[in-house]
Amino acid sequence: MKLPQNALSLIYNSLFPTEKAKDSEALPPTEYTVDELARAAGTTVRNVRAYQDRGLLPPPERRGRTGIYSDLHLSRLRLIGNLLQRGYSLSNIKEMVGAWEQGSDLSQLLGLEKAITTPWTTEVPSHMSREEMLDLFDGELTEKNLKRAIDLGLVQPARNGYRVNQPRLLNAGAELVRLGVPLSELFDILQALRGNVERVAQELVGLAVPLIDHYGGQVPPNEDLPQLANLIWRLRPLALIAVESEVQRALEAAANKFLTERVADLFRHAEVPSPQANPASDAATTDENRKKD
Repeated sequence: MKLPQNALSLIYNSLFPTEKAKDSEALPPTEYTVDELARAAGTTVRNVRAYQDRGLLPPPERRGRTGIYSDLHLSRLRLIGNLLQRGYSLSNIKEMVGAWEQGSDLSQLLGLEKAITTPWTTEVPSHMSREEMLDLFDGELTEKNLKRAIDLGLVQPARNGYRVNQPRLLNAGAELVRLGVPLSELFDILQALRGNVERVAQELVGLAVPLIDHYGGQVPPNEDLPQLANLIWRLRPLALIAVESEVQRALEAAANKFLTERVADLFRHAEVPSPQANPASDAATTDENRKKD
């Protein structure tokens, strides 16, 4: 299958749009030497040659002893760089690009990848100074507790303080500390919770694994890729609903089991005050009894 010269340029620009040049003079040249190509792609000449040797990059046009590269090569290099940043290996990238050249729709394949790798939370990390962190936990944030928070990934040392990866969770923990719960115990609970949640998450996401493994490691047909991506997108809210519902059920059961019994015990052992004596009433009762006698 022969590709148009600008085919990869078009698909790269549609998938990873960049700011358009302000005028025609800002447009890159359509022909490059290997040094110019490496600079335009933000890589090295050594990488360019390595990608050629691995079959990821087509050979240049030879003009005498000089190799001339085109926008096709530039787009391919940008695509390789983007996929490397997403965690793909060069072998994975070669398979993907090869599949696209054979007729597969790379945009659909990357759509599936986006459905899998897009963050599952909209929570935005924040930044706190050390003083703000100490104030938040009202003296409970000892060096030992701070180290545990870092080990659990709740915070990370950053310039002038800490990056807070899960602000809502950290604030909830601080509120519980203000209510009298020891911070060290909260960390113990979180560590145990992590293990259980990760196991459940793996089982839920694992439901989609056989559907992808069905293709035996090959690129799925174009017509199947949108359905696979849609499956992942739909799995996200359904998995969260399942986890949230079960956590609420478990919390309710635990509250009924442990807290209700203890409150009932408090009522059973509470002293019931006896009625106070009323002198005037007692005197009237005595006089009435004398008249009867």
